Amino acid sequence: MTDRRLTPANARVAAIELQGVVDAPKFVEGDMFSIVASVSDLRATPDGKRDRQLQFGEAFRVLETREGWSFGQAVQSGYVGYIRQDDLGPANTPTHFVSARATHLYPEANFKAEEICSLGFGARVEIIARDDRFATLNSGEYVPHKMLTPMSDLIDDPVVIAEMFLGVSYLWGGNSIHGIDCSGLVQMGLQLSGHACPGDADMQERTVGTLIGDNVQPQRGDLYFWAGHVGILKDENTLIHANVHHMAVAEEPLNQAIERIAVQGFGGVTSRRRL
Repeated sequence: MTDRRLTPANARVAAIELQGVVDAPKFVEGDMFSIVASVSDLRATPDGKRDRQLQFGEAFRVLETREGWSFGQAVQSGYVGYIRQDDLGPANTPTHFVSARATHLYPEANFKAEEICSLGFGARVEIIARDDRFATLNSGEYVPHKMLTPMSDLIDDPVVIAEMFLGVSYLWGGNSIHGIDCSGLVQMGLQLSGHACPGDADMQERTVGTLIGDNVQPQRGDLYFWAGHVGILKDENTLIHANVHHMAVAEEPLNQAIERIAVQGFGGVTSRRRL
């Protein structure tokens, strides 16, 4: 059985590469777009529940658009779903990412101008020019250049990225500084340190890094998985995770987290993986 989260097909259309794999009335190449909203919800169905989120500048391959909703696949993570059509704009080639916790997008090179929207850590922009204060996007807006880092200079430690989110509120399906969940936190940490990473904890548990045994000494960057939950180690004794107990991204002693999660009825650690 195919996983609908990773299979770019619905009842009307499918990606061209799925010919012979799924049944569909029509197979298409699709068209590339970029997210132009601060954060856009990727939904299981039009107006359905949020599965994940995409940030400004992320690439989205559209297979069809109907009644204000675009169906397709997030290029970076491979996650499939529906995005509001208004949240999509022309495809770009990001040159920089937001490396501050947050900044703003301006209509002109003026800090007193009313901002268009906020841009959270990890948002992607294509920069075509800069002066002593502002970087100019290919689409004509402006971002303070001190808040940006070239895509070629990704942060090489996913734990440093996870620490950027400490205190950020828990949000089911969240993928930004405005709210994030456990798998979103791990995905942000890995993607911005140059690692491929799918969107949900069960996918991450199957594919990210290398499985390690219980006899292996924990170390910084190890991923710990439970049924429906994941966290990353700051050091051998400290877990960083977005969780409902704290309703935020928090640091917690690893043994304390293991005991608490078990007492709450979610069982023990199901696996450990190392990048």
